[in-house]
Amino acid sequence: MAPHRYIPSSAAAVRSETTAGAAAPALYYGEPHKFDPSFRGPVCRRSCTDVLCCLIFIIVILSYVALGIVAWLHGDPRKVLHPTDSYGQFCGQKGTPNAKKPILFYFNILKCANPAILINLQCPTTQMCVSRCPDRFATYSEMQLQHKLSKSYWEYYKQFCKPGFNDPDKPVSQVLRDEDCPSMIIPSRPFLQRCLPDFITLNGTVTVANRTRFKDALEMPRSVTELQHAAKGITGLVDTKEMGVKIMEDYAKSWSWILIGLLISLAVSLVFILLLRFTAGLLLWTTIITVILLLAYGMWYCSMEWSRLRHRPGSDVAIVEVGLQTDLQVYLQLRQTWIILLVSMGLTEASIVLMLIFLRRRVQVAIALLREASKAIGHIMSTLFFPVVTFLLLTVCISYWAVTAVYLASSGEAIYKVMSPNVSCPYANSTCSPETFNRTNISRSALCLGSQCLFAFYGGETPYHQYLFLLQLSNLLVFLWLVNFSLALEQCSLAGAFASYYWAKRKPQDIPPCPLFSSFSRAIRFHTGSLAFGALILSVVQLLRIVLEYLEQKLKGVDNSLSRFIMCCLKCCFWCLEKFLRYMNHNAYIMVAIYGKNFCTSAREAFFLLMRNVVRVAVLDRVTDFLLFLGKVLIAGGVGVFAFLFFTKKIPVIQEEIPNLNYYWVPLLTVVIGAYLIAHGFFSVYAMCVDTLFLCFLLEQEMNNGSLARPYHISSTLWKTICGLLRKDMNRKRHKAKRKTLAF
Repeated sequence: MAPHRYIPSSAAAVRSETTAGAAAPALYYGEPHKFDPSFRGPVCRRSCTDVLCCLIFIIVILSYVALGIVAWLHGDPRKVLHPTDSYGQFCGQKGTPNAKKPILFYFNILKCANPAILINLQCPTTQMCVSRCPDRFATYSEMQLQHKLSKSYWEYYKQFCKPGFNDPDKPVSQVLRDEDCPSMIIPSRPFLQRCLPDFITLNGTVTVANRTRFKDALEMPRSVTELQHAAKGITGLVDTKEMGVKIMEDYAKSWSWILIGLLISLAVSLVFILLLRFTAGLLLWTTIITVILLLAYGMWYCSMEWSRLRHRPGSDVAIVEVGLQTDLQVYLQLRQTWIILLVSMGLTEASIVLMLIFLRRRVQVAIALLREASKAIGHIMSTLFFPVVTFLLLTVCISYWAVTAVYLASSGEAIYKVMSPNVSCPYANSTCSPETFNRTNISRSALCLGSQCLFAFYGGETPYHQYLFLLQLSNLLVFLWLVNFSLALEQCSLAGAFASYYWAKRKPQDIPPCPLFSSFSRAIRFHTGSLAFGALILSVVQLLRIVLEYLEQKLKGVDNSLSRFIMCCLKCCFWCLEKFLRYMNHNAYIMVAIYGKNFCTSAREAFFLLMRNVVRVAVLDRVTDFLLFLGKVLIAGGVGVFAFLFFTKKIPVIQEEIPNLNYYWVPLLTVVIGAYLIAHGFFSVYAMCVDTLFLCFLLEQEMNNGSLARPYHISSTLWKTICGLLRKDMNRKRHKAKRKTLAF
């Protein structure tokens, strides 16, 4: 490409009219950029920006490391991984008497329905570590009667009593008073290392040990409903646990095939990008037409299935009534499923067709931008693999945050509190010491008979333990800050590399060596503060959104329409604010990469530049994103269809190699989601390239005029496409104005 390129007189007229029209908008959006002969793109001289924010960011990182060290010193993940008995000992911990007792057993699980559990965060009954859960129903009174016939009954029952207790003839009242043994044992099974009642449904009735009602050791009548209420919130997760086990089995059987599917996705994405480099227009139009045909076929297939199920009994059941099912065939037998799919595909099809009809010229410009982006990426191939660096940074951030959060949650010493069956006990819920509790007057008090000093939770009275909640919030905020900074670093580095391509007069001769590494070095050396500043603003808004979600969960039980309305409005406002800030940060980082100014100045100039060209930006940006989205959907959908045929054994050639799975959709969804993420990683580089080139084009329109002194850097093909579009738009405006004048 020649270093100096003239533009035709018609194109010059187009530029003069468009800039003249843009220079006098209804609102003031800043002065257009003026020609600067010393401007040489991203390689211009720079200085450090937002130094104060950079220093704060470094101090925060060092403090974050210190927080992790303190959390690791005070925390103990075993407190989260292992249940704790009433004496603060871990169940299943090696080197302790509980090494072979990994399961927690509740003496009286009915007390877990006590409202005090919401305050104390601990079930107010003795809890012991056992090696297995009881598998039969028995009361202490029944055991005493049967013990006289055979000692085996006591040998079985005493494994659920306190260690060292071996007096089966002790009166029941004294045993229950001292809580030496449970008043009864019921068939249970371990869940989350805790013994919970084993509910079985017989003829539509929930039973335990084939009983619906029974009596405890004090001859008090009990029902299965009480057990269900006591175990509420945990037993509902039993099926989820079993489903999770089956899912892990499926992953263990199919991980190699999942890996092959992801490698195929990687290869398909690379082939798609290579084709995009040489046949951008043909490939994108083929992608659009293919998606339209696939949607049309899907609509026809959904209508045929709906017609087939129209007269089938039971197919009119609503999806809400069916609930969550692991077998997807259940949903495919419902008419409502096919109606939802039909409407969704129809709306998508209509949107694509309308876009092609009314925005066909913008689609041509978007394709031209993608073609130019393919050239830029072709000259800087290393940019395709930069998302791997971002992925590694995000992995480190997520791992550090998760480990620190676990250690913070498990910080503290064992706290013991007085647990009394009498709610009027004045010492209830007060702290105590197990070693000295029996020597105090608390257990001898008339109102506190039967009180015990039991383990409550992990905590402490030091300032560190008192501010654990704030430390967790700080951990979350810094985590969000680091994640957003990693993404900002990727955007600024890619923008600097692609801007160096755009502002090179002769391509590729004038492209600086190692443009991506140079851009990455500039971002780290000069603009860490600017990137951290933009990331911090976005992180604060994200933290507020998380807090709102937390408050909404807490207010779910409150029947207050006003509070729900206010919460909904706040969530909507902060969602819009986050989207706006994310978009503005994206363009601000591009301006930082081009001009090297601080964040606020770059954000202001980017905003004014976009507003001066708001129509072009709004349409072209959405159209380009939509075309890239179609490419990602085509890749993920194509790999997904192949994976579906493979895991459902629809390919006769390789049926014997396919493992037997509990749920075929587990590896299928993993492959589809993984394929989409892989394609997204590659196409995000394209999106960044398109945005950078388009922003550079808007800047150049204001600074240069195509003369020898102020030549254009844009490629001739892209300029002709955009120039032709602008000329048609202006001709259409002239015809409209002429018709209005004649009508007047």
